[in-house]
Amino acid sequence: MRFDVITLFPELFAPFLQHGINRRAFESGQVAVHLWNPRDFAEGNYRRVDDRPFGGGPGMVMMAEPLWQCLQAIRTARAEADDARGPVVLFSPIGEALNHAGVEGWSRSQGAVLVCGRYEGIDQRFIDTCVDRQISLGDFVLSGGEIAAMALLDAVARLQPGVLTDEGSHQQDSFNPALDGLLDSPHHTRPEVWQGPRGPMAVPEVLLGGHHERIARHRREQSLLLTASRRPDLLARARAQGLLDAADQAFLRAQGLL
Repeated sequence: MRFDVITLFPELFAPFLQHGINRRAFESGQVAVHLWNPRDFAEGNYRRVDDRPFGGGPGMVMMAEPLWQCLQAIRTARAEADDARGPVVLFSPIGEALNHAGVEGWSRSQGAVLVCGRYEGIDQRFIDTCVDRQISLGDFVLSGGEIAAMALLDAVARLQPGVLTDEGSHQQDSFNPALDGLLDSPHHTRPEVWQGPRGPMAVPEVLLGGHHERIARHRREQSLLLTASRRPDLLARARAQGLLDAADQAFLRAQGLL
């Protein structure tokens, strides 16, 4: 798949693409990332890409024309048929919230053109005529879309075959259908007893016994408890979808959670 990123700060992406386990996806081309600076398509000696908003107000607005010319160059480079073009995605507070299901969909896609806005935003005329989808990371505002673009690329890259050392690792992620959409259980590693700030803290004994069924049950119960505590909406959804078996429901009733 191919992602073309329109950004005024392409240098921000270099360390992201070159470090961490997900670099395997980028270096191999499983997730090809091409960076485009709209300033390269602006006119005049100063290569201006923003101007004051009509009607007044604070800040500056990214101009439509440099973005349009940049997008035209990307379309040429992608060489896609008109009826098979990758969508143009803008990261915006008004967009649909990015979640696990959305990431899985992108991980199976042909990619997209990702537009990273800056300043007070982008000329609405470019959005109305060129943007196919808008995505948000949550109910807050960032200085630009670069962090959001990296978040999407990171989430997509780790789902590609061979990227994670353990092929089944991502299947135990929070929100994954393999966990019925619940939160992942807590994890522990060596030492078996940690001399922490509250005194000795031991790893749960069940995790040391090597009994796989008991360990699986323990982790499931911890997942249920954590989800009930932190994201009861996810637990309610799993129950409504019939994803909780008799053992799950008996455990939750015993905990006073049903």
